[in-house]
Amino acid sequence: MPKMKTRRAAAKRFKVTGTGKLKRNKAYKSHILTKKTTKRKRNLRQSAIVDSTNVKNMKKVLPYI
Repeated sequence: MPKMKTRRAAAKRFKVTGTGKLKRNKAYKSHILTKKTTKRKRNLRQSAIVDSTNVKNMKKVLPYI
């Protein structure tokens, strides 16, 4: 059986934590920032953990991570 391919776009966007969870960056931080409050933009800088409902699909997309 051939090797499984990693989706490179996903590999660039997700990292694995020490406990095996997937870490992601938050969306809505790239443009139209003038109407967003400073507090909101500051909170968007923080990383988040991928929701448990998506983990199964993410493991298929990232087989070796």
